[in-house]
Amino acid sequence: MSTETEANRFFVGTGDSETRVWKPLALLNLYRLLISGLFTGLFYSGYLLPPLASHDPVLFYAVSLFYFAAAIVFILLISNRWPRFDIQVYLQIGTDILATVLLMHASGSITSGLGTLLIVAVAGGSIVMGGRHPLMFAALATLAVLAEQFYAQYIGLGEPNNYTQAGILGLVLFVTALAVHGFAHRIRESEALAQRRGLDLANMSQLTEHIIQRMQTGIIVTDNEDQIRLMNESAWYMLGMPSATHYSRLGQLSAELADQLQRWEADPGTDIEMIQPSAEHPRVMPRFARLGQEDATGTLIFLEDATALARQAQQLQLAALGRLTASIAHEIRNPLGAISHAGQLLGESPDLDEHDRRLTGIIGDQSRRMNTIVENIMQLSRRDHSTPRLIELEPFLHKFVREFLSGQGLHPELIGININPAQLQVRFDPTHLDQILTNLCHNAVRHSEEYPGFPKVEIRVALTEESGRPFIDILDHGPGIPPDVAEHIFEPFYTTATSGTGLGLYISRELAEANQAHLNYEPVATGGSCFRITFQDPRRQMH
Repeated sequence: MSTETEANRFFVGTGDSETRVWKPLALLNLYRLLISGLFTGLFYSGYLLPPLASHDPVLFYAVSLFYFAAAIVFILLISNRWPRFDIQVYLQIGTDILATVLLMHASGSITSGLGTLLIVAVAGGSIVMGGRHPLMFAALATLAVLAEQFYAQYIGLGEPNNYTQAGILGLVLFVTALAVHGFAHRIRESEALAQRRGLDLANMSQLTEHIIQRMQTGIIVTDNEDQIRLMNESAWYMLGMPSATHYSRLGQLSAELADQLQRWEADPGTDIEMIQPSAEHPRVMPRFARLGQEDATGTLIFLEDATALARQAQQLQLAALGRLTASIAHEIRNPLGAISHAGQLLGESPDLDEHDRRLTGIIGDQSRRMNTIVENIMQLSRRDHSTPRLIELEPFLHKFVREFLSGQGLHPELIGININPAQLQVRFDPTHLDQILTNLCHNAVRHSEEYPGFPKVEIRVALTEESGRPFIDILDHGPGIPPDVAEHIFEPFYTTATSGTGLGLYISRELAEANQAHLNYEPVATGGSCFRITFQDPRRQMH
């Protein structure tokens, strides 16, 4: 979907303006239907009051039936909106003028008082049509009244002084047309302004909702009864993608978050603690704010991904570490190289006994270890930004295992692979994933040396039951990690091996978090160790 098309979805159009001009015409026709139906019913029932139909009952009845039938036909024309609007207005107002004048003539001419019905017809035409049409309708109605009066006097029905009443009625029609036209014009302007304001508000509301849903910060709005009124996608993801919907209570969404909100409501100055829905999801730092000045107006909850905040802090630390390692490389590597070279030359001397050769070996081993530590720190500080792409895990892992085993000269069946479901894809930087797997497999192979069978190490790929997120488990058959040690294994420079640097797991977790994944240690009840890489949810791919 293009950007323009996507943006246009969030703006309300003006397609209902046509409906608003047809509605007054339909209401005017409803009035026409009621009047004609009333006259027809009264005549048919015999309850006509004088002077109705006093001059020509047959004409009165015929015109009433014609008027009623025309109103029914107009209903169909308005519903189908054919012919076009202006033609229907001319047709209907012309029918009103003709039928009213004929009914007036059948009831004794101008003295019957039915001519006042023309005021409604002219006023209705002035409302539905603008421009000069109101004056035209008034002029046609006035000419029709005068023509009827002339014909009535010609046949001996009218009196000469009735021309005065006809003139006054004509004047009233023109005044009505002008007054209603001005009033309708103001109403239309006010309606157009209200429509524009309404469209602006609707557009702003939808745009705001779109922005809130796309924000990386989680947003939750609750009312004074802690019921959820709004929750954006980021909040739903941070809280473990729960099944709770709008108007559910906050406690059903997250008991920890509800408890934090209650503590904050009791004391706004209290310290807010981070929450974590599960080991698969990042830790979340909530923030609370009142909606409005009153206490019962609700609460706005902001959720910040603590992992992202920690990553930003780590980037600052790495920047400082990069400047430090540049000095380390210059100040340590040169004398370290001299020591290593001197130890190597000393070890080549034929006059050394076995004890001295062991000491020179220690010098060489520790020099290489110091050099490895410096290289790892420099690698960590120079770490490039991740460039994730879709990786199909099955071919990637088979290729990795082949290269890892052949490069280390290990048994080809030492590492087993179990992938379910097949064709599983993740979004990750391939070089970062290769480095993480290399570190974890090195550790797994080293700790599984005493295991007699094959495979000694297993790579297992599956989906989590709770959220359907893909993960990779690296399992070994070693002695396992004690709980007190497991708490510190991801800390930099922490190691239980005399030859290790303590940076492998730390770097691996850093690389995982740079790709919006998580690396955790999972205890194994049957023995051994399991390190799990949990990837981002496939429904939330960040580009």
